[in-house]
Formats: sequence, structure tokens, C-alpha cells
Amino acid sequence: MLQSRALVIALILLLSTTLPEVQSKSIFEKDRRDLLAIPEVIASYFYEAVNKVSPKVSQFLLDTVQSPSVVAARQRIVKEAAKVSIMFDQLIEKIKNLWYTRILGY
Repeated sequence: MLQSRALVIALILLLSTTLPEVQSKSIFEKDRRDLLAIPEVIASYFYEAVNKVSPKVSQFLLDTVQSPSVVAARQRIVKEAAKVSIMFDQLIEKIKNLWYTRILGY
């Protein structure tokens, strides 16, 4: 019962904080690093909120995140996200080029 209350409080604290790093920009204007930083920022805010409520739970979360399997998975996700981000940038450039040459006739 106490653990569920701590979790509810942690979630309320997490949702009540703002994310200043995530601004309302067009997806075309965002830098790749901005998109890759969003999960890290969310995890950081979640850890801080849980740490305020229960340091023991936050230590457990920290130990879990630093385990070799989770670190390997995070590295793989970051690597694949970087590839997808580069492909997305290339797609946007192709769309812009198509727009300017075919549609607008530049």
C-alpha cells in the first residue's frame, strides 16, 4: 500500500514538472540532438521526482538503469535512433528539394 502511494506521488510530481528542454518547435526545425535528448530528460525528471519521495526507490531505479543489460539496450536504441534521425533529415531535404523544383518551379 505504501509503495503504491509513493508511486502515485512520484507520478504526480513527474507530471506536474515542466520540460523546458522540450519547446514547441516545428519538427523540421528541431536539431537531431534535441530529439535524442527527450527520453534522457524525461528519465532525469522521473528520477528526481522519485528521489524526493523515496531515496531507496530512486537508488533501486539507479541500480537498475546502470545494469549491463539496460546500458546495452540504451546504447543500441541511441545508435538506431541516430540512424533514423539521419535518414529523416535526408528525407526532409529530398522533400524540400522536390517542393522547390517540381511544385514551385525554382
